[in-house]
Amino acid sequence: MSRRTLLTYGVAAISVVAFTLFIGWWRVDGPGAPEPAAQRPLPLTQMDFQMTDQGGATVGPASLLGNPSMVFFGFTYCPDVCPTTLSDISGWLDDLGDDVADMNVVFITVDPERDSVAAMAEYVSYFHPAIQGWSGTLEETERAAAGFRASYAKVATEGDDYTMNHTASVFLFDAEGQFASTIDYHEPREFAVPKIRRVLARAEEETS
Repeated sequence: MSRRTLLTYGVAAISVVAFTLFIGWWRVDGPGAPEPAAQRPLPLTQMDFQMTDQGGATVGPASLLGNPSMVFFGFTYCPDVCPTTLSDISGWLDDLGDDVADMNVVFITVDPERDSVAAMAEYVSYFHPAIQGWSGTLEETERAAAGFRASYAKVATEGDDYTMNHTASVFLFDAEGQFASTIDYHEPREFAVPKIRRVLARAEEETS
């Protein structure tokens, strides 16, 4: 066997090993890995919090049952992550066409001290009309975030002002209220929209 042939086989073998290791990493530690059970959001049926939507109606986790849901935590004073994500969500919803009527889409503020019902109503009006804005008390916000396994923290800035650090992922739930997946910040549209369509398709299968 020639040296060139041996070299070719060696490179091929290394490539196979590298690919196998990559697949293992993807499924165990990488983006393809399932979230540890302790870090997954609770089913909506096990959450317990009460908020107010942008129209003044009382809402909570039960309000999301019956249709698939997308939930995102943020705040109206957010300089970049929130408007970017809500713009992305608006684009995803445009891609859904008429199917958007079968989705609950909720933006929950982590800054209830500044984000009143009126402030939320104005803010969500800049994005897709299907997006709801929910706000609650400090205690109810904490309860909601705990159920979704979302994190947030107030961070002091100059001039006695503050900003909020928070989870930037979008949470996807099926019509039964079971956690389905997350869509990461800046996840490409060609990956995000199929995730949403799969949850919608599952809901259609269960009702057919």
